[in-house]
Amino acid sequence: MSPEDQRTEDGRAEDPRTARTKGRLRESLLTECADRPLAEVSVSAVVRRAGVGRATFYLHYEDLTALAVDACADVVHAAVDALHDWQTGPSPLPPARPPAALAAFLAEAADRAPLYRTLLLPGGGGPLGRRLHRELRARARAERAAVGAPHPELVASAVAAAFTGVFADWLHEDIRADPKTLADHLWRLLLALHRAIGPDGGPRAARTR
Repeated sequence: MSPEDQRTEDGRAEDPRTARTKGRLRESLLTECADRPLAEVSVSAVVRRAGVGRATFYLHYEDLTALAVDACADVVHAAVDALHDWQTGPSPLPPARPPAALAAFLAEAADRAPLYRTLLLPGGGGPLGRRLHRELRARARAERAAVGAPHPELVASAVAAAFTGVFADWLHEDIRADPKTLADHLWRLLLALHRAIGPDGGPRAARTR
């Protein structure tokens, strides 16, 4: 994500200088975490590599965990985009097979699993888990409402919880599967959740083919 694309929590465009500084801090942290766990990384090491002062760091971030969550924001956006890569317009019926982007996302996430595991706890907790769940739920709710599917809030929460929990447990190696296999299983699970409640609000058989 380029500095020009950065936005604040309320959607406003971020000052370009601030965006560049935060971008250097994010890249610095990710580089540091390539060699050691987040718990062993210091603010001093991050600011030294980024070429900024400690005061500048604390102007933007409360601590390294806050920086790490920001640095990992791309994984949240990538997850949301991968799950919806099939959708080029409003449609009530996703394909039976997962989009190729989902397996690709999982393969890339595995490369940074040590860092993600410190922020995304088993079961989907932790700061990264909360952010992933929130953004997935919002996207699923909006798209379900757009096509007039029933109970968008309920189903969106279930979909977000299922994906976040399974993804977290997979990163922590509580679920053993290669990215393509996990993508296939996750997709069938999420389709079943989307199809579990029919127009009358009652359950209906989930189609897996």
